[in-house]
Amino acid sequence: MVQLTVTPEISLADSPVWIQAFGLTPSQPVTLHSSLVDEKGVKFEARAFYWANEAGEVDVKEASAVGGDYAGVCPMGLFWSLKPEKMFHRLIKRDVVGSPFHIQISLFGSFVLMPSTKDTPLATCSIERWFVAPGVERFQIKEGRVRGTLFLPPGPGPFPGVIDMFGGGGGLIEFRAGLLASKGFAVLALAYFAYEDLPRTLVEVNLQYFEDAAKLLLKHPKVRGPGLGVIGLSKGSEIALAMASFLEQIVAAVCINGTTTMNGTPLRFQDICIPAVPYYPEKFLINSMGALYGCHVMGDPQDAVHQDSVIPLEKAQGQVLFVVGEDDHTFSSKWFAESAIARAKKYGKNNCTLLSYPKAGHLIEPPCSPLCICSWIPGCPKPTQWGGEMEPHAKAQEHSWKEIQKFLELHLGPAGSSNV
Repeated sequence: MVQLTVTPEISLADSPVWIQAFGLTPSQPVTLHSSLVDEKGVKFEARAFYWANEAGEVDVKEASAVGGDYAGVCPMGLFWSLKPEKMFHRLIKRDVVGSPFHIQISLFGSFVLMPSTKDTPLATCSIERWFVAPGVERFQIKEGRVRGTLFLPPGPGPFPGVIDMFGGGGGLIEFRAGLLASKGFAVLALAYFAYEDLPRTLVEVNLQYFEDAAKLLLKHPKVRGPGLGVIGLSKGSEIALAMASFLEQIVAAVCINGTTTMNGTPLRFQDICIPAVPYYPEKFLINSMGALYGCHVMGDPQDAVHQDSVIPLEKAQGQVLFVVGEDDHTFSSKWFAESAIARAKKYGKNNCTLLSYPKAGHLIEPPCSPLCICSWIPGCPKPTQWGGEMEPHAKAQEHSWKEIQKFLELHLGPAGSSNV
């Protein structure tokens, strides 16, 4: 009797699972197929082709896929290679507490490129991928000007506090905060424009707003002080670096694929004003799929006229971890990180670490997240290229996620424990 097992059937979205097939004939050709439907009704699929071994088994921890969406030994390939049926669509979990992603794994008894109603699977298994562990609590934050959501691990705490931000699309994205809270961090997923009553567009970065958010998080009885961490992607990375440079509350900053100058929007804080490096939209390049390549759109940060726009990292009292993909199609992220580190060293600072990943793109997310090479973002007339190659990007996500947690615990103290 043919059997398909996925262990565990309920897990966190950043955790590995073990897929095995039994009861096949020796050397039988088979297809393992994964699919999910996201909250907008868009279907994602992946498939991989295998030969059963002499015992009539396929174990993805050991077996090498001969084709499909990936090749070789890739235990989580059916997850990070998921692709949308709808072009330029990014997989983002919005309701992180109320429901998981339901992923169906199917086993077919031949090489099946596109399963149809005529293709009957030998076995199927449905699994749940959650973005919060049991016991994690979510609280909407609307205090003063600050807008976001707070995720608290189970237990009395206190827990190390982290502020989590995403990029230039605005709004509120919570999936990374939920996963970090599941590791024992108290995490404030922070919106800073295009959410509720916040400004619809980002005209300037007023650092007072982010200081207010830091003070709000620190005063919570379950948050351990005296310092906080911050993690940001893209525009959120730029702001995280500015927070580390000017706010005494920030002792550890994780900057994922951002710039180290103020780009497009100036920064204001008390009597400080950092002007923006302007954008030059006429420098957008459009590829054969009609997507925008934006690496050349910013003014040259090396130009002497833009030196006042550099974020003064030398003022940071805490530690900074730069995480960059070398195939980032949005910014020259590695160059920016290396320039910031060189500037810090020029001022006698050795508080920066660089993790640089060849062939990884812009959207470096938690492990098992599918690579999104191109998607729509609010306010942009065409889809935006993000870059990256699938397997190297997946490996970058797996490695960097572990290193980010180590970094935060090293500088904020140990996180709370989780039984998931």
